[in-house]
Amino acid sequence: MNKKKIIAIISCVVLTLGVLSGCGKKAATETKDAPKTETKAVTLRMSDNQPEGYPTILGDKAFAAEVEKTTNGRIKIKVFSGSQLGDEKSAIEQLQFGAIDAIRIGAAPLAEFNKQIGVLILPYLYKDKDQMFRVLEGPVGEKIFASLAADSKIVGLSWVDSGARNFYNTKKDVKTPADLKGLKIRVQESKPMMDMVKSLGASPTPMAYGDVYSALQTGVVDGAENNWPSYLSSNHYQVAKHITIDEHTRVPEMIALSKISWDKISPEDQKLVKAAAAVGAKVEREEWLKQSEAAQATIVSKGGVTITKLDSNQAFQDAVKHMYDEHTEWKDLITEILATK
Repeated sequence: MNKKKIIAIISCVVLTLGVLSGCGKKAATETKDAPKTETKAVTLRMSDNQPEGYPTILGDKAFAAEVEKTTNGRIKIKVFSGSQLGDEKSAIEQLQFGAIDAIRIGAAPLAEFNKQIGVLILPYLYKDKDQMFRVLEGPVGEKIFASLAADSKIVGLSWVDSGARNFYNTKKDVKTPADLKGLKIRVQESKPMMDMVKSLGASPTPMAYGDVYSALQTGVVDGAENNWPSYLSSNHYQVAKHITIDEHTRVPEMIALSKISWDKISPEDQKLVKAAAAVGAKVEREEWLKQSEAAQATIVSKGGVTITKLDSNQAFQDAVKHMYDEHTEWKDLITEILATK
């Protein structure tokens, strides 16, 4: 073999090795940069103590549907109604350590877990529903959400309606605070709520919501206080046939996530979840108005319930005004709320 042929063969071998080497690097690079397998969808559990068809449940489900839609199925939410995951207090405790991921909950039971939120349930605090939501969706509401996240491991996402609460009982018509004297009134386990009932002359009796019907029936309590849809859906109107429209409190409620669960979600998906909660809140508020009006009409049509409408609730207001001064820790927030137009 002549010298030229040897050189040609060597050149071909070198070139071939170079090409193979390049192909190997390219294949390795393509393998390294290949898209990863899509992450499995996460399903979050959401607790609500109300029954199917209730405004908050419809809001929860609208929230869940919007989350699944906007995250392209990366996050799904399963709503458990009717206290399936525990009563309100138990559900909040589970939320704090991540056993439950999401919740629809009121300010009253949350007041036992967060000192600041109790201000929202002081009696006769808001002029009307619209003013309450201007408070909640303004600086005061943001301060409350910040406090929940920092101190209570709960991330507030949006505010929902629960109407105005009224007293009802099994004994008699109530027209003045004096008529409440001595009555055992079921309240949520919340110091402001208990203080209000004491100030009006009654005896506050904290009790889980699901136990109230039998307690009214057996005389363990003489009365309770709630809004129109709850008065109907709980069947409390069947045993507590005297209701007074005093509208002593508007207790705001919220859709919230466990901070543990929230921190596992990417910042991009956190924005989508928060936006979805606003959609759920809108559905709930609209449904609340419809069901509240329908509940009142249904109870009236059934008969047997005496509805006492006050010409003025000034006497009730005067009896509880001292509560504003006693809660010095809320002084600035109270001033800010009362000043909100």
